[in-house]
Amino acid sequence: MPTSQQVTALLDAGLDYRAAARRLGIRPGLAYLIATGLPADGGDAPAPEEGHDRHLVAGSQALALPPVDNPEANDVVLRWLAERVARDARMRGA
Repeated sequence: MPTSQQVTALLDAGLDYRAAARRLGIRPGLAYLIATGLPADGGDAPAPEEGHDRHLVAGSQALALPPVDNPEANDVVLRWLAERVARDARMRGA
């Protein structure tokens, strides 16, 4: 698990939370939590003057949301489903 010092060093070097998280192999929301001590979902709101010193980001909720991936749109999944249906008479009837 990365430390607060590791995350803040990357932020101080100019990376944003997404880039820092990629480099550390964690999700952006976790990088935000490690660096700030606050959940990225906006569940806690410190005073505005604390923002800069703690690397807080307005709209941090976007960091907490996992990327959307619809496996139905993946060609590999569609081929797999078609093969399963072809092998199963009950699924062909459905």
